[in-house]
Amino acid sequence: MAETVWRTGCATGVRVSAALLAAVVAAALLVPLAVPLDEQAVDLGAKLLPPTWSHPFGTDEVGRDLLLRCVYGLRVSLLVGVVAALTATVIGTAVGALAGALGGWADRVVMRIVDLFSSVPHLLLGVFVVAMFRPGVWPVIASVALTHWLSTARIVRAEVLSLRSRPYIDAAVSGGASRRRVLVRHLLPGVLPQAGLAAVLMVPHAIWHESALSFLGLGLPAHRASLGTMVQSARGSLLAGDWWPTLFPGLFIIVPTLAIAVLAGAWRERLNPRRRSELTL
Repeated sequence: MAETVWRTGCATGVRVSAALLAAVVAAALLVPLAVPLDEQAVDLGAKLLPPTWSHPFGTDEVGRDLLLRCVYGLRVSLLVGVVAALTATVIGTAVGALAGALGGWADRVVMRIVDLFSSVPHLLLGVFVVAMFRPGVWPVIASVALTHWLSTARIVRAEVLSLRSRPYIDAAVSGGASRRRVLVRHLLPGVLPQAGLAAVLMVPHAIWHESALSFLGLGLPAHRASLGTMVQSARGSLLAGDWWPTLFPGLFIIVPTLAIAVLAGAWRERLNPRRRSELTL
């Protein structure tokens, strides 16, 4: 009975999350095409208007439409999240697979390097990387990717070490397969599901990381729409009682990241059914 209730709740959460994520992606793609307005257009006569039919999310402190600003900021966040997550997953998979396949001193050296970088907070490393470049999307992507591959490397290394003890790996080695062939033909295909899951789980983290950098003024240029920048610039309005310049950008950060996290959790449960039985005890 408990497992049936748990399955039903999970299925409902997955459907709701998938619908929310689809709506968010559709908004990011279609709203700029359907609304022929400039998201950077300033109208001081319409500043800090509350939500109305003409401005569903209201306007900001210089009269810019918040709906368009949120959508363009969401596009940046999704771009950074997806590209940075994929890049970090490729780096982490390559490092973790090589460390696990080589073993010995090479494995120890690589993992000590991973431990060294993991001891420094991601945001601090990200600030250091972004500070070396001019503000823009690609420095932010590089910052997130270069600071988030460490966990993937650990996951892939552990999976490779587990696969190395399988009988078919021993049979391949006994049959004269080279270490490179064993890695490419047998080990890497076995770690791809875990690497894919790590990439999906990394997307929300990357979106939050980009928003945090933008909130600190180290992300995109000030004139570009960014959810983190919008939340930062709306602090004064919130203190004055104008809630909408902070609420809607915040929701555009929270909703897609929670939806992706729920979908990734369902994928993780499917990859590891034992975890479900442990949760329903």
